[in-house]
Amino acid sequence: MSVQVDDAEILRKFQDEKTRNEAFNLLLKKYQQKLYWHIRRMVIDHDDADDLIQDTFVKIWKNLPGFRSDAQLYTWMYRIATNECITFLNKKKQKNNIPLDDVAYELADTLADSTYFNGDQAQLKLQQAILTLPEKQRLVFNMKYYDDMKYEEMSEVLGTSVGALKASFHLAVKKIEAFLLSRD
Repeated sequence: MSVQVDDAEILRKFQDEKTRNEAFNLLLKKYQQKLYWHIRRMVIDHDDADDLIQDTFVKIWKNLPGFRSDAQLYTWMYRIATNECITFLNKKKQKNNIPLDDVAYELADTLADSTYFNGDQAQLKLQQAILTLPEKQRLVFNMKYYDDMKYEEMSEVLGTSVGALKASFHLAVKKIEAFLLSRD
């Protein structure tokens, strides 16, 4: 069944105890891969991303009964996934007692060694450049470049003004260009 069920229908099914599991399965089918790749671009490692996608969907399951339709369902889930990534990266930084810059180098090494990464050299260079960005710029760049998210949606997810997000994206692009030009 490749027919996409709309979010309103999924939410309706979720409200009914009898169709709750079916609704959650529809939600998983519709959004799991998209959210996995969002998480994976932030944490790089497949196993970490796998754990985080599970944690994300556990939180979605627990909090879905209280979901108010004042936000889009995907934006709300994306925010949960983003927060899970940030928490994970901060724990990693604290656990290893290393600055975030060094976490970026560690992630870049993981990327280069990953059996799950099958991109070409240009893609590898781009990913390494993205990892040199501060966390917020990296998030904004990934959301815009890979997920083609509108600034208004990003604003909902990150709780940041559209102007600040545009500035972050612009700075991220400049830093990535500088990184790529210095590596030729």
